[in-house]
Amino acid sequence: MHRRIPVHGYGLTQNLMYPNPADPAPSAPADYQVGNAATGTCWCDAQAGAIPDNAVLAGQDGDDALYVGRAEHEGALIPGKVVPGHGVCYVAWGGEEHAKTEYQVLCNCSGIWVPASADNIPPNAVPCGHTEEGEPLFSGRVNHEGTLTPGKVQPSHGVLYIPFGGQEVPFQEFEILTS
Repeated sequence: MHRRIPVHGYGLTQNLMYPNPADPAPSAPADYQVGNAATGTCWCDAQAGAIPDNAVLAGQDGDDALYVGRAEHEGALIPGKVVPGHGVCYVAWGGEEHAKTEYQVLCNCSGIWVPASADNIPPNAVPCGHTEEGEPLFSGRVNHEGTLTPGKVQPSHGVLYIPFGGQEVPFQEFEILTS
């Protein structure tokens, strides 16, 4: 069964797929990496704008839907925004926006976006990556210049960084993805 639901307060919608409990459990394709076997949350390897049906919708930029993604950069695994029409996942690092053609997309996550700030990271925030030193990174989003844009929350810096307009743009108040 498919159902359309609103994404927290922004009028966006996404398709959620609810499996029939009577159906046998499918085996995951080799390109799926399970993030949480109990909930089915996983990261799906993707490239060139590919988005799985069960991807987590995180925002909007004009006519482009933005999804929770992550990509490797300089030894880090960085949460960012997948823009299917651009064929990339953008990540923020070192003051700049970096386009990655190979990335992972968060799937099957029934998390909730909740308000957060530099000094208020919820304990149930969903880890979505790590710095090159191993610090956990989380997915956050913010309204910026008419868009709802996801990026990385880096607790040691006390901010959400979004990849936007070629730059890494920081925000102290944002929404964060929680379980």
